[in-house]
Amino acid sequence: MRLSVIGCGYLGAVHAAAMASIGHEVVGIDVDPRKIESLSRGEAPFFEPDLQELLTAGVASGRLRFTTDMAAASGSSVHFIGVGTPQQKDGYAADLTYVNAAVDALLPYLRPGDIVAGKSTVPVGTAAELAPRIEATGATLVWNPEFLREGWAVQDTIDPDRLVVGVSSRSFLARSTTGDEAHAADILREVYHPAVAKGTPFIVTDWATAELVKVAANAFLATKISFINAMAEIAEVTGADVTQLADAIGHDARIGRRFLGAGIGFGGGCLPKDIRAFSARAEELGRGESVTFLREVDAINLRRRERAVQLVVDALGGQVFEKKVTVLGAAFKPYSDDIRDSPALDVAVRLRGLGASITVTDPAAIDNARRLHPQLDYVEDRDEAIRGADAIVLVTEWDEYRRELTPEHASTLTSGRVVVDGRNGWDAAAWRAAGWTYYGMGRP
Repeated sequence: MRLSVIGCGYLGAVHAAAMASIGHEVVGIDVDPRKIESLSRGEAPFFEPDLQELLTAGVASGRLRFTTDMAAASGSSVHFIGVGTPQQKDGYAADLTYVNAAVDALLPYLRPGDIVAGKSTVPVGTAAELAPRIEATGATLVWNPEFLREGWAVQDTIDPDRLVVGVSSRSFLARSTTGDEAHAADILREVYHPAVAKGTPFIVTDWATAELVKVAANAFLATKISFINAMAEIAEVTGADVTQLADAIGHDARIGRRFLGAGIGFGGGCLPKDIRAFSARAEELGRGESVTFLREVDAINLRRRERAVQLVVDALGGQVFEKKVTVLGAAFKPYSDDIRDSPALDVAVRLRGLGASITVTDPAAIDNARRLHPQLDYVEDRDEAIRGADAIVLVTEWDEYRRELTPEHASTLTSGRVVVDGRNGWDAAAWRAAGWTYYGMGRP
């Protein structure tokens, strides 16, 4: 099939490359010429496992190309909208500027029978507002939310755990088995044919439900993370161990162990902005009281960063002025170079503000971090970064920090013997046995 992908950021670039890899002819369109130049050379503009290989193969095969010219969308059967929906500068609501601009630019090139598939994370009700403009061209609008995990985005696109397609409410409520919406759903089944063939759940619903699926999923995950971090706050004043607590309650099949890792909390370009935008949209709908808990979820999450900073201060005797502290990680999570709302960088900047000499290291995110926070010192090599440190802080769970750095090896490099485990990723007993003072999050 011929597909266009409007917006070639994190979501769009991955989607375009993945669709080409399963045999479609894809054109990616973006207004940023530098990004398009990079992608046209088959070069990934950001770090994401397996993306580079897909881009190289797709561009070389001729099935994948990129351009700034929206006219290139003409002739495609399905047009995916994958532009960003950042938080508004003056509030919590989502900024739909890029979504509206993408649709307006695409309208002249739509033909009767075309399908516009929204993938961007948007406030519920957005599809209904966009539909009249799109349907006036004879095209059909569906909403097809993405459920990508950074670090696993290629796998999540090619082999998702579910596929959701939202069609117009009038069609869905009528349980129409024919017509444009039914045809659009069938076309999306063809687009995702490898996943559908292996039995991936394919859920057809109305626009509003499809829009809510994404934000509800992120709200639930954020709540689960902040719940265990709230338990960590209780554990810290009672002497309990939150990691054992998480193991114990995680054995309950109704709860599960995943996303019960206490630490410095979540960040990135999705969960923080999505729960805030969800709260703002609920207020607009007159149902703000339904999601007031999300404000506390957000507050708990931000408190954990301050707690990590306080642990470093306590570990170094009550002040960090002119102490050398090495922060292991800059990206908000491993297998990514994304530093948006990164807890790791937040901790580093706060410690520097207290007078500490901060060295940050990360396998993938140093260039991005340096552009945002040039006041920090960056060292690419892990061992060089911790050499002479008075304290080490684990903030991003890269394997070379969490699994490969042993306390015995670290002892040969550092000046001090203090570690603050912001992710509870290390064996506390092993570090203490090697002579280190170990501080965890919600651990005695």
